[in-house]
Amino acid sequence: MSEPLHFYFDFSSPYGYLASQKIEALAAKHGRGVDWRPILLGAVFKVDGMAPLTEIPLKGDYARRDMDRSARFHGINAFRLPSKFPIPTQAAARILLWTKDKHPTLAAPVAKALYRAYFFDNRDLSDPEVAADAAATVAGIDRALARAAIDDPVYKEALKREVDGAIQRGVFGSPFVVVDGEPFWGLDRFDQIERWLSSGGF
Repeated sequence: MSEPLHFYFDFSSPYGYLASQKIEALAAKHGRGVDWRPILLGAVFKVDGMAPLTEIPLKGDYARRDMDRSARFHGINAFRLPSKFPIPTQAAARILLWTKDKHPTLAAPVAKALYRAYFFDNRDLSDPEVAADAAATVAGIDRALARAAIDDPVYKEALKREVDGAIQRGVFGSPFVVVDGEPFWGLDRFDQIERWLSSGGF
């Protein structure tokens, strides 16, 4: 069986959100699954010296415009930049890792529910209660258990390993997709991923 697409993202990444709306269809077209892998861009920025796009002089205003334009271009109407942006996303990431551990078939629905809560419903996912509420909108997710996972040392350590491992593999942004060992950074590389999957490389 073919390897899944390893989809690295931060729940505070607008482009990661847009990619999350497209990654499953892209993978399914080529008989692949998706491995949803949350990371923390704050930890990545400490390594690569970058910062959120909206906080970089000159790029910030452009980035805000481009995020809205990109959503329209990709036909994703359920998008708006949250009033509190960016945010720390440990709570959402730990819930997703717990979901992958306890309810693996629900990983994608939970990831998308968390993303939608932030980038459409304007809910602050850095609040553990809000993150747990958002996850619990997915049938089969127990809110109390999802909330407990945020403070569970097991999932705190799991997230640390996930982030450290991603950095060691060269992941430096969101979205970041690894296809059979080949890295692709950014939503604007999805056409390249499509060709790569179709041709077996180029």
